[in-house]
Amino acid sequence: ANFSEQVVESFPSDISTGIYYGWACVGNGDVHKMVLSIGWNPFYKNIKKSVEAHIIHTFKQDFYGEILSIVITGYIRPEKNFDSLEALISAIQEDIEEAKRQLDSPDQLKLKEDNFFHLPESKIVNNH
Repeated sequence: ANFSEQVVESFPSDISTGIYYGWACVGNGDVHKMVLSIGWNPFYKNIKKSVEAHIIHTFKQDFYGEILSIVITGYIRPEKNFDSLEALISAIQEDIEEAKRQLDSPDQLKLKEDNFFHLPESKIVNNH
């Protein structure tokens, strides 16, 4: 899930680029583990900073236009360039596995239940 340019610009300017982990919720649905990339994606030579969430869950349908709530709870590594697409994919898989390990800790699991993830009914879109 890619965040809009407006959302990216609202992130704190001093947040380090890199790969993070945490929790994500689409609409008022279930809370899932996620990996978050903040940066320039040097492999793709982006000229604008981006924020992209990879929710570690298989959804039955697209959720374009939905509200995506996230909580960043930890940092995995700095952003870096890769020599090949295969190396990038391998790093992403390692990041996902690291996020899963970290998020299974009792302290992290408590954050999954936070009231932050429960949207008021007026904010729910498309039954989520």
